[in-house]
Amino acid sequence: HLVIPSRTVAYQFQSAPGRVLWSRESRFESWGPNQHLTQFIGNLRRILMKAIVYTEYGPPDVLQLKEVGKPTPRDNEVLIRVHAASINSWDWDLLRGEFLNRLIFRGLLRPKLKILGCDVAGRVDAVGGNVTQFQPGDEVFGDLCGCGWGGFAEYVCARENALTLKPASMTFEEVAAVPQAAAMALQGLRDKGQIQPGQNVLINGAGGGVGTFAVQIAKSFGAEVTGVDSTGKLDMVRSIGADQVIDYTQEDFTKNEQRYDLILDVAAYRSISDYKRALSPKGIYVMVGGSMARILQAVFLGPWISMTGSKKMCILAAEPNKGLTFMKELFEAGKVVPVIDRRYPLGEVAEALRYFGEGYAQGKVVITPKEKSSSPCRAKANPTSGHRGGEGRRRDGLESPSLGDHRRERYSGVSSGVFLAA
Repeated sequence: HLVIPSRTVAYQFQSAPGRVLWSRESRFESWGPNQHLTQFIGNLRRILMKAIVYTEYGPPDVLQLKEVGKPTPRDNEVLIRVHAASINSWDWDLLRGEFLNRLIFRGLLRPKLKILGCDVAGRVDAVGGNVTQFQPGDEVFGDLCGCGWGGFAEYVCARENALTLKPASMTFEEVAAVPQAAAMALQGLRDKGQIQPGQNVLINGAGGGVGTFAVQIAKSFGAEVTGVDSTGKLDMVRSIGADQVIDYTQEDFTKNEQRYDLILDVAAYRSISDYKRALSPKGIYVMVGGSMARILQAVFLGPWISMTGSKKMCILAAEPNKGLTFMKELFEAGKVVPVIDRRYPLGEVAEALRYFGEGYAQGKVVITPKEKSSSPCRAKANPTSGHRGGEGRRRDGLESPSLGDHRRERYSGVSSGVFLAA
């Protein structure tokens, strides 16, 4: 609010009616440019930030780049200056207003979460009074789905228990690709799937966010890995360590004679009985994501199948950030490499989500606060080589596969998975 009675200027910034974040009253000596207006503009810059905001459900076009109030950390929170964030299927589902998400987040008609983005990496800017684990300047990353989201912005607040220190050997973009997708892959394989060395493991949806981590994690446990995805992603899936690949547009793995000790299903599109048929006698099937119909089928039929036979059919209820310390060890050992397909600046989040929603993404799509757009690129590396993806390993002009199959079944990484957002 700017009020000029006579030669006195009074201004204040309100994040909401009645909540004044900053105010000042000054007297002009002249009507020309002066230090008060300069100070006013400088103070606005300190309390405002850019963010991608949406106030209605719909396609990416409903997203808007706006200047909003910078959040203030509570006693158990830290304020993070965001250096990178990444897109997950949960962002896509919330944007589109999937019915179950409307119920979970209590936004039946309009979204309660105004700023999407749960996977973030950045530097601690300020800490609340009760924070003990971090201090300003610390480089951190984490999944914020349990504490308010807000990653598609220049700043975000997060509880300290949702964050982990960034490995010094990794870039902000690399670790921003990690939290949700890697946690789901690890929990699905290790905790639910009880993966063992020498097992024959199949990853359905191996070319997306969760799938690319799952292939590499399974290899680090000494498993024989088969990756299933569309034609355009198979070369990348091989490059990150898959022993065999299957093009789901050409072959149905549930109908061949191969049996698997563990199936991690990132993009369930077949009935649970089909997956049961593809398991070995004591095999385990773990659904990480898929359509709501397939999730409900796994919830109600999976326990019955598991109780009446030797095969186990289950669905992952993932815990945010669980296992990230273990993942840091794999990263630092060079056994797992985040696969980044494209990078977009903050102002192009709508375009990034549009690309993601088409199902083209190989690995993760990353967002940075930079104004200048970087060329779409994919960081690809063979984890057995010990080199990280990133600079020097980029390839422009990503060739997109056919649209037809992707419109029916999106292999986009974290499909509509189930999270314990605690």
